[in-house]
Amino acid sequence: VIINSVNGDDEVLDKILPVAKKYGAMVLGLTLDKNGVPDSVEKRLQIAEKIVEKATKIGIKKEDIIIDCLTLTVGAEQEQAMKTLRAVALVKQKLGVKTVLGVSNISFGLPQRIIVNSHFLTMALSFGLDLAIINPNIAEMMQSFRVYNLISGADIKGTQYIENYANVETKVT
Repeated sequence: VIINSVNGDDEVLDKILPVAKKYGAMVLGLTLDKNGVPDSVEKRLQIAEKIVEKATKIGIKKEDIIIDCLTLTVGAEQEQAMKTLRAVALVKQKLGVKTVLGVSNISFGLPQRIIVNSHFLTMALSFGLDLAIINPNIAEMMQSFRVYNLISGADIKGTQYIENYANVETKVT
C-alpha cells in the first residue's frame, strides 16, 4: 500500500505518518507545504528532509518513502523544470530515498506534448528518477525509457531494447 500523499505541513505529517507506520504502508511525500510549491531547489530539499526525518523517526523505513519533487509545466514556469531535476538528484544523493514524478505535467498547455514528455522523461531518469508516472501506451514514452535503459546499462546486453525493436522497420530519409 502507498499513501498518496503527505507534504511538509506538520499537521499533515503528524496525522498521516502514524497511520502509514501502523499499517506498514509506503508514503509518498510531496515537496510542498502551506506556501505551495517552493521556487528553490533548496527549499524542496528541506521539505523532503523534513518528511524523511519525521517518517524515519517514527519507524518508517527509508525504502518505504517516495519523494515527489513536483513537475510544473514548462509552458508557464520554464525555469522550474531544471529546478525539479536538480531537486530529484539531491533527494537521491542526500536522503537516499526513491523519487517519483508525474512526467506529463511538464507539458501542460503546450503543443505536441509527447515530444516534451518523452525528452523530459529521459532527462529525469538521468537525474536519478526512480518512478515515472507515464502512459505506457504512448510509444514515444516507452522508446525513451528503453533507450535510456540501453545507454545507461540498466538493460544488460540490450536484451529489452533488441526484443522490442529487432523486427521494427525503420524508414531511412
